[in-house]
Amino acid sequence: MEVANELMVRGLVVGVFQENCWVIGNRRTGEAICIDPGDEPDEILALARDMGVQIKLIANSHAHLDHILGVYGVHAQTGSKFLLHEAELDLLRNGWRDASARMGLDVEHGPPDPDGFVLEGDIVEVDGVRLQAITTPGHTPGSVSYYSEGLLFSGDTLFRGSIGRTDMPGGSYEQEMDSICDRLLTLPDETLVLPGHMQETSIAAEKAQNPFVLDWMQRRSAAQG
Repeated sequence: MEVANELMVRGLVVGVFQENCWVIGNRRTGEAICIDPGDEPDEILALARDMGVQIKLIANSHAHLDHILGVYGVHAQTGSKFLLHEAELDLLRNGWRDASARMGLDVEHGPPDPDGFVLEGDIVEVDGVRLQAITTPGHTPGSVSYYSEGLLFSGDTLFRGSIGRTDMPGGSYEQEMDSICDRLLTLPDETLVLPGHMQETSIAAEKAQNPFVLDWMQRRSAAQG
């Protein structure tokens, strides 16, 4: 996907959970950010090579197993900086063990600790690629979405016609709906949404058609009288 003259975005579906990993690179500088390397690090690195870029930074939306299994491999092979919201630290350090055991997955290496933490409004960048962090708690306490150049990388917060599940530890349906309606759906209608699973969508489409959004807004309206 060509976003601007110099900016490229490509996605790769990885792992048994069919998670969308995204690589955002700059054609001129050859530097890139990887969002949510969920598994298959060698395939992610092959994608970056095909794009002609080097991953310099890993920015995760959250720390569920299906989004972090590839962090170790990409981090180790590129020396890239790894960023995450601080509220995800316990999940990052401990959640993958129980989740992988339940799934019968043989995980050789757990993810490394972050090299830094992402806060609301932070600019996450490498040479030629800038993303703005938008904190979107609900799916997990420290879920983060990233916005740039008319693109929204929504992690597992907002999907096409759906939302991320909130029935796991730390999840909150009310928080998630507030995050979606007050933080994400205020972005320009033409914003392209690139989620952590399934197909892309747009802010306009989700405002008009997402049943969870429509129900939440109706409930809000009724509560306000």
